[in-house]
Amino acid sequence: MSPAPAAQTVTVSTAAGPRQVPAVLRFADPLPGLPGRTEYALDALDDEGLLFALRSAPDAAAPRVRLFVVSPGLFFPDYAPSIPTDALDGVRGRPAAGPAPDPVLLSVVHPGEADGEHPTANLLAPLVVNPHNGRAVQTVLDEDLPLRAPLG
Repeated sequence: MSPAPAAQTVTVSTAAGPRQVPAVLRFADPLPGLPGRTEYALDALDDEGLLFALRSAPDAAAPRVRLFVVSPGLFFPDYAPSIPTDALDGVRGRPAAGPAPDPVLLSVVHPGEADGEHPTANLLAPLVVNPHNGRAVQTVLDEDLPLRAPLG
């Protein structure tokens, strides 16, 4: 019997250095505005691990969804939000054994719509990802952070 294949990972560049994250993220709850979708592929769009596409699994009942995400600490060096305990518990998985791993944070990017408009990152509601099991949640922080922080 051959060994099980290793889970695929992608390298996410963070302010603290590169982190390996599962290539499939499973959200504890659907993202706001995207009901019924909890599984997404995390696809690197560059070789440096800066920009990613978060793509929903194919669903015959609904079109596929693609969001762009970045590691916010690379673009906003002072970004160090306090992650709520319930978000950390949500990515730990069940049973909740041991301390929660240091999560990887991702911010959803809103592309500029008008010519010359810079893309923005949502710093108020980061995606919190467990780098060991791929569990993820989106949490709204209790901090005064922008919903659309310019990336350019």
